[in-house]
Amino acid sequence: MGNPNGPYPGRQLFLGLTIENRPAIAYLVTGRSKESRERKAIPVENTIRMGPLGNVAYDPLRHYTAIKYDNATGIAAVSNGIQTEAIYETYKLLFNVKTAPATDYMTKIMDGADAEPDSYHTPRIAGVITGKDNVPILIVGIKGYNQPAGAVRAELRPGMMMGVSTYKGSMDAPEATNPSAPLSKLEFKGKTPEELAKYVYDISQADYKGDDIRVCAIGMFLAADNRTWNTAVINAHKD
Repeated sequence: MGNPNGPYPGRQLFLGLTIENRPAIAYLVTGRSKESRERKAIPVENTIRMGPLGNVAYDPLRHYTAIKYDNATGIAAVSNGIQTEAIYETYKLLFNVKTAPATDYMTKIMDGADAEPDSYHTPRIAGVITGKDNVPILIVGIKGYNQPAGAVRAELRPGMMMGVSTYKGSMDAPEATNPSAPLSKLEFKGKTPEELAKYVYDISQADYKGDDIRVCAIGMFLAADNRTWNTAVINAHKD
């Protein structure tokens, strides 16, 4: 099986439920250019950050908090850029004040972030896992160029994940994902975050001008206590 969004998904996220009905997150980063590939996912406290290799100047489009999670509430946010922190803080506040975590909050944040200011007008993508009365709530959002942001609550059966990527189409001519397009689906039968990270990493193997486009893959499972996140990271660069 190949990646459901084609040979070059760019950055991609999935939210879903394991076969044991536990909330799960997957995040994938790929890159065609050398600069895009010279990154790695770095766990730092309750975050996983996309950082540079070596002493490289900060670039907000390449270096950002990809995932932030809370082991007291079980809330976790994932995105391809500056919006991660805002999504996390917003849905954590909603949880603490016992307000329903509606999709409207996601669309407002994504509209504020806007599409990335690059030549491809790369969409912003995001997801959040929260809950109400011990029922998991999974929300996926996307913001395209000159288009209103969209967000949907994913209703899934165990073993199914749904998500979105920044690009679709061919390797040589990738197209920005349309916010109105249906979410991608992924079936996953593994039982550990390590298996999830490896699964997403393996189905995304592709070369561009002789180079493997994969940068990293992240897998996360929420434990049975509905609070604690278990994480796994695969980086193409081991240093």
